[in-house]
Amino acid sequence: MRAGSQERGRQLRIAVGIVTTGRAAVLREAVAELGRQVRAPERVVVCGASAGDLDGLEAGRAELITAPLGTSRQRNAVLAAIGDCDLVVFLDDDFLAAPGFLAAMEAAFLADPLLVAATGHVVADGIKGPGLGMAEGRALLAADGGAAPGEPPVAVYNAYGCNMVLRLAPMRAHGLAFDPDLPLYGWYEDIDLCRRLARHGRILRIPAARGVHLGVKSGRTSGLRLGYSQIANPVYLARKGSYDWRRALWSMVRNLGANLLHAPRPEPFIDRRGRLRGNLLALGDLLRGRCDPRRILAM
Repeated sequence: MRAGSQERGRQLRIAVGIVTTGRAAVLREAVAELGRQVRAPERVVVCGASAGDLDGLEAGRAELITAPLGTSRQRNAVLAAIGDCDLVVFLDDDFLAAPGFLAAMEAAFLADPLLVAATGHVVADGIKGPGLGMAEGRALLAADGGAAPGEPPVAVYNAYGCNMVLRLAPMRAHGLAFDPDLPLYGWYEDIDLCRRLARHGRILRIPAARGVHLGVKSGRTSGLRLGYSQIANPVYLARKGSYDWRRALWSMVRNLGANLLHAPRPEPFIDRRGRLRGNLLALGDLLRGRCDPRRILAM
């Protein structure tokens, strides 16, 4: 890649992009954490779906923009705003990056001109449980011993959306962006973009780039809508050609099975019954030939 070879040996211009809705207090803490990076980003762009999503965030800490509600649409608004940068680091509004995160990512992209997307090592992921508090997340980061000396990057199928780094040159060259037909929470929009970008290079997990995903439960889509997306989105992406059918089928079976298993006695932090209802609605629509990710907008 010519663009990558031109970047070798010089510092990259890095933008951090954060999209958010309904979690202003958590967002303020996450943006403040970016001030601890040993390698500061050139730009920090925060995109809310309304001005209220950015409440209390000082404009001096970040560039504040708004876009129509939806992870894909808001991330695309960030992409449109950072035309002068080489890398975009998409962090969830509840992801705490360790101080060396950006430095490790920059080093990885400078060393490997074929690296088009990367993700870091998630020390702890609150999305898999009831979620982590800010103090707990900071404590976990402080206690983390870091990557093992010489631990190499690992090839992965896609970057994890909570901490996803993209090289912008191939995205611009091939007109790539997030799919706006994956609405609202945008289930698997990270997989879709990464697999289209993977046609032009490789995707790695960088062990030295570390962080904690708090997995805050507020501000997320309803169980019904998410359950519908768990079926509709993999089908849509497989038909589109950006997701392997075997992976799509396994994803649907895994999520449907988990919702069936736990619906009688659901975890207090997961709307299993809503998700199961959404799964069944999507399967019914699939049989009727009308399954479409955008149908959640009417739910």
